Amino acid sequence: MGSPADQPAPPPVDLYRDTWVRYLGYANEVGESFRAIVPVSLVWASYGVATAYVTADAVDKGKKAAATKSQEEGRTSRAAVAVVDTFIWQALASVVIPGFTINRICTASLYLMGSRTRWPLSVRKWATTAVGLSAIPFIIKPIDRSVDFLMDSSFRKLYSTEEKPPSSF
Repeated sequence: MGSPADQPAPPPVDLYRDTWVRYLGYANEVGESFRAIVPVSLVWASYGVATAYVTADAVDKGKKAAATKSQEEGRTSRAAVAVVDTFIWQALASVVIPGFTINRICTASLYLMGSRTRWPLSVRKWATTAVGLSAIPFIIKPIDRSVDFLMDSSFRKLYSTEEKPPSSF
């Protein structure tokens, strides 16, 4: 066993992946969960927050790719690939697919409660919100893995790299 000085340094903390900022990517799922009880403008605002997160993460990954010292001549293309890959991956995995999924879960939930229960509408709407919020943790990993597969099977074949792009979790 080596001394602590012999141990490799831990990877730096990624603001967009390793801190509370990551949860901003889930803002639209929360917005969709509350769609039945809040003005639709708040739902759209939640998509704005999630899209801002996706854009900021893509720019951050582009800057990090451009800052690498190896192969100076490919720096611009590495940065462009990092930005595009991260933006597409995040847009699909953090905004489009989960937003649609939670929307459909909540719509189905509200419909089923309306046809199967005698609960007042206000109770059904709050129950739908609870169903949507509780579904979020269960859809994240399957969607992330599906988007990884989709990206690896399509876009990522267009730009071959030795290492996996920084967008996957």
